[in-house]
Amino acid sequence: MPGTKIGVLSLHLRLEGCDSLKAKRRRLKPLLARLPREFNVSVAEVGHLDAWQDTLIACALVSNDAAHAQRALQSVVNWIETHWPDVLLVDDQIEIIQ
Repeated sequence: MPGTKIGVLSLHLRLEGCDSLKAKRRRLKPLLARLPREFNVSVAEVGHLDAWQDTLIACALVSNDAAHAQRALQSVVNWIETHWPDVLLVDDQIEIIQ
């Protein structure tokens, strides 16, 4: 579709202190529920599914403006760093698909 931009944010997070997958899910669940409400993005855990202390989360949004998508996804990164101090952001990558 002309003018449609899809923004994808990949977040590699480290969850120190998780000693089981159950503990990991318990720490991730509030974050995965909150991001769509705060930023109107779709969110899923997409990697490191069997690792106890690491996760890869993807956030996606659709926009008609690449700059808006970039800013919106960067605000997700900034918000996690500010509001979730017990989660270590190992890496983040934003990709805009046009």
